[in-house]
Amino acid sequence: MKLENSQLEALEVIARDAGAGILSVYESEVFDVESKGDGSPLTRADRLAHDIIVAGLSELTPQIPIVSEESATEEMESRLSWETFWLVDPLDGTKEFIKRNGEFTVNIALIHQGNPIYGVVYAPVLNSCFSGGTGYGAWRVDGKDCSRQEIMVASKSEGLMTVVASRSHRGEAVEAFIASLADRFGQPEVRSMGSSLKICLVATGEADIYPRLGPTCEWDTAAAHSVVLGAGGKVTNVCGQPLVYNKENILNPWFLVFGAGDCDWTSFVPPSPE
Repeated sequence: MKLENSQLEALEVIARDAGAGILSVYESEVFDVESKGDGSPLTRADRLAHDIIVAGLSELTPQIPIVSEESATEEMESRLSWETFWLVDPLDGTKEFIKRNGEFTVNIALIHQGNPIYGVVYAPVLNSCFSGGTGYGAWRVDGKDCSRQEIMVASKSEGLMTVVASRSHRGEAVEAFIASLADRFGQPEVRSMGSSLKICLVATGEADIYPRLGPTCEWDTAAAHSVVLGAGGKVTNVCGQPLVYNKENILNPWFLVFGAGDCDWTSFVPPSPE
């Protein structure tokens, strides 16, 4: 499965269009917040971005089905029979959106046989777009002039480390991971960030490791996972196996995002409470 250059460019346009829709809500004085069945928040911006992305992808690749966080139950169930599909989080970081801190993204990923092929992550407030995949490379596109810069992970196994952690979901396991790193390398620098921007910090080499030792869904990670792979990095579970997609249970296991150095990051992970 290989995307054409024109399709790669179109994906960025779709992500930016969805971002513009999100900003139209974000910049309004008041927006309603609902709760979904699992207790997670939902706003008009989530639904608007979903509609924009589904319309754009349906026109770009009408033969490829789409699964979005906001998809109907029937589509969620049908996905298990699909070899290739788009996996979308129209607004990743809704909690950050509600806090108005700007750390939310549009995530679009192409999945083939359980593997992330290509992804686009767009941060509307930052006007930054991250894109890439295995065999494609990875780029960051910034600003109104859309300056394009190739990105690459840091590949470090010694010295002071930079760890990126969730702003809203850190937890005891991540604190234990950081403490274990400190025992070996010295106290690491810890950068907090929301949404899939955490994974993108590893893709750009601004962080060495992102331990996600808590629940996420496949649509939260697939696009940025693709970007990290394109930038030369890895995303594995805590046993060192690649993270895979289109499982019956759409929840991800605990996972690690890192550059392709020779450090055994799994050795710093505390036992799971499960």
